[in-house]
Amino acid sequence: MLNLVKSTTLVMVAAAGFAAAPAFAQGAATAPQTAVVGDPNAGAKKNSTCIGCHGIPDYKTAFPVVYRVPKIAGQSAKYLEVALQAYRSGERSHPSMRGISKSLSDQDIADLAAYYANKK
Repeated sequence: MLNLVKSTTLVMVAAAGFAAAPAFAQGAATAPQTAVVGDPNAGAKKNSTCIGCHGIPDYKTAFPVVYRVPKIAGQSAKYLEVALQAYRSGERSHPSMRGISKSLSDQDIADLAAYYANKK
Protein backbone atom coordinates (compact mmCIF):
# COMPACT_ATOMS: atom_id res chain seq x y z
CA MET A 1 0.00 0.00 0.00
CA LEU A 2 2.86 2.40 0.79
CA ASN A 3 4.34 1.83 -2.67
CA LEU A 4 0.97 2.65 -4.24
CA VAL A 5 0.81 5.95 -2.30
CA LYS A 6 4.39 6.85 -3.31
CA SER A 7 3.82 6.04 -6.96
CA THR A 8 0.48 7.92 -7.02
CA THR A 9 2.14 10.95 -5.45
CA LEU A 10 5.00 10.77 -7.94
CA VAL A 11 2.57 10.58 -10.87
CA MET A 12 0.57 13.56 -9.54
CA VAL A 13 3.72 15.65 -9.06
CA ALA A 14 5.01 14.72 -12.51
CA ALA A 15 1.62 15.46 -14.08
CA ALA A 16 1.44 18.83 -12.35
CA GLY A 17 4.91 19.73 -13.59
CA PHE A 18 4.07 18.57 -17.10
CA ALA A 19 0.85 20.57 -17.15
CA ALA A 20 2.65 23.71 -16.00
CA ALA A 21 5.35 23.51 -18.67
CA PRO A 22 3.09 23.97 -21.69
CA ALA A 23 1.24 26.85 -20.03
CA PHE A 24 4.56 28.60 -19.39
CA ALA A 25 5.73 27.99 -22.95
CA GLN A 26 2.41 29.18 -24.33
CA GLY A 27 2.54 32.36 -22.29
CA ALA A 28 6.06 33.10 -23.50
CA ALA A 29 5.15 32.48 -27.13
CA THR A 30 2.07 34.68 -27.00
CA ALA A 31 3.56 37.59 -25.08
CA PRO A 32 2.21 40.80 -26.62
CA GLN A 33 4.55 42.66 -28.95
CA THR A 34 4.78 46.40 -28.57
CA ALA A 35 3.58 47.95 -31.81
CA VAL A 36 5.58 50.83 -33.20
CA VAL A 37 3.30 53.77 -33.95
CA GLY A 38 4.37 56.12 -36.71
CA ASP A 39 4.40 59.88 -36.24
CA PRO A 40 3.91 61.80 -39.51
CA ASN A 41 5.55 64.92 -38.06
CA ALA A 42 8.66 62.94 -37.17
CA GLY A 43 8.56 61.33 -40.63
CA ALA A 44 8.56 64.78 -42.25
CA LYS A 45 11.89 65.45 -40.52
CA LYS A 46 13.36 62.10 -41.65
CA ASN A 47 12.46 62.13 -45.35
CA SER A 48 15.47 63.96 -46.80
CA THR A 49 16.83 60.79 -48.41
CA CYS A 50 13.42 59.67 -49.71
CA ILE A 51 12.41 62.98 -51.26
CA GLY A 52 15.46 62.99 -53.56
CA CYS A 53 13.77 60.34 -55.73
CA HIS A 54 10.20 59.87 -54.52
CA GLY A 55 9.50 63.61 -54.26
CA ILE A 56 10.00 64.31 -57.97
CA PRO A 57 6.92 63.63 -60.14
CA ASP A 58 7.60 61.09 -62.92
CA TYR A 59 11.25 60.81 -61.88
CA LYS A 60 13.36 58.21 -63.65
CA THR A 61 16.69 56.94 -62.46
CA ALA A 62 19.37 54.86 -64.17
CA PHE A 63 20.53 52.68 -61.27
CA PRO A 64 20.61 49.73 -61.49
CA VAL A 65 18.64 50.11 -64.76
CA VAL A 66 16.49 52.92 -66.13
CA TYR A 67 13.11 52.81 -64.40
CA ARG A 68 10.39 55.13 -63.17
CA VAL A 69 10.60 55.73 -59.42
CA PRO A 70 7.26 54.82 -57.83
CA LYS A 71 5.06 57.42 -56.22
CA ILE A 72 4.80 56.67 -52.50
CA ALA A 73 2.75 59.67 -51.36
CA GLY A 74 -0.74 58.51 -50.44
CA GLN A 75 0.20 54.82 -50.25
CA SER A 76 -1.02 52.80 -47.29
CA ALA A 77 1.22 53.18 -44.24
CA LYS A 78 1.16 49.40 -43.71
CA TYR A 79 2.23 48.78 -47.32
CA LEU A 80 5.12 51.24 -46.98
CA GLU A 81 6.24 49.69 -43.68
CA VAL A 82 6.17 46.16 -45.10
CA ALA A 83 8.04 47.29 -48.22
CA LEU A 84 10.79 49.05 -46.25
CA GLN A 85 11.15 46.08 -43.91
CA ALA A 86 11.40 43.77 -46.93
CA TYR A 87 14.20 45.92 -48.41
CA ARG A 88 15.96 45.96 -45.03
CA SER A 89 15.77 42.17 -44.66
CA GLY A 90 16.88 41.51 -48.24
CA GLU A 91 13.53 40.06 -49.28
CA ARG A 92 13.31 42.89 -51.84
CA SER A 93 16.52 43.44 -53.71
CA HIS A 94 16.77 46.99 -55.10
CA PRO A 95 20.34 48.03 -54.19
CA SER A 96 19.62 51.69 -53.35
CA MET A 97 16.57 50.88 -51.27
CA ARG A 98 18.37 48.06 -49.46
CA GLY A 99 21.19 50.43 -48.51
CA ILE A 100 18.85 53.15 -47.34
CA SER A 101 16.52 50.85 -45.42
CA LYS A 102 19.37 49.20 -43.52
CA SER A 103 20.04 52.54 -41.85
CA LEU A 104 16.41 52.87 -40.66
CA SER A 105 15.10 51.72 -37.29
CA ASP A 106 11.60 50.29 -36.88
CA GLN A 107 10.54 53.70 -35.53
CA ASP A 108 12.04 55.49 -38.56
CA ILE A 109 10.14 53.17 -40.89
CA ALA A 110 6.86 53.70 -39.03
CA ASP A 111 7.36 57.49 -39.02
CA LEU A 112 8.18 57.66 -42.73
CA ALA A 113 5.26 55.40 -43.59
CA ALA A 114 2.89 57.59 -41.56
CA TYR A 115 4.25 60.72 -43.24
CA TYR A 116 3.93 59.42 -46.79
CA ALA A 117 0.53 57.81 -46.15
CA ASN A 118 -0.81 61.25 -45.14
CA LYS A 119 0.84 63.05 -48.05
CA LYS A 120 -1.03 63.42 -51.33
